[in-house]
Amino acid sequence: MLEWIRFLLAAALMLSGLLVMISAVAGVNRFRYVMNRMHAAAMGDTLGILLIVLGLVVISGFQLVSLKLQLVVVLWWLSSPVSSHLIGKLEITTNPHLDQYMAIKTESDPHQEVDG
Repeated sequence: MLEWIRFLLAAALMLSGLLVMISAVAGVNRFRYVMNRMHAAAMGDTLGILLIVLGLVVISGFQLVSLKLQLVVVLWWLSSPVSSHLIGKLEITTNPHLDQYMAIKTESDPHQEVDG
C-alpha cells in the first residue's frame, strides 16, 4: 500500500512538472519579445525542474541518489538566473528599438521618472 502511495505522489509531481515545462515551451513559442520569452523559460526551468526532481526523489526513496538529485536542482537554480541576466543584458545593449517595448532608465540619470 505504501508503495502505491509513493508511486502516485511521484507520478503527480512529475506530471505537474511536465505540465509546467509544456506551458513554458508554449510561452517561449507564443511571446514575441525576447524578455517575455526569457521570463517564460526561466519560470519553466525553476518550477518544472523542481517538481520533476522531487518526483524522482520520492520514487527512488531518500538515499544518496536523492541528495545528488537535489544538488542538481541547487546548481540549476544558481546558474539559471546568471544566464538569464546575461541574456537580458545582451538584449538591452544590442536592441536599438528597445524603447518601443519598455521604458528605459539611462545610465546618465538612473533616478529619472519613467512612465510605465
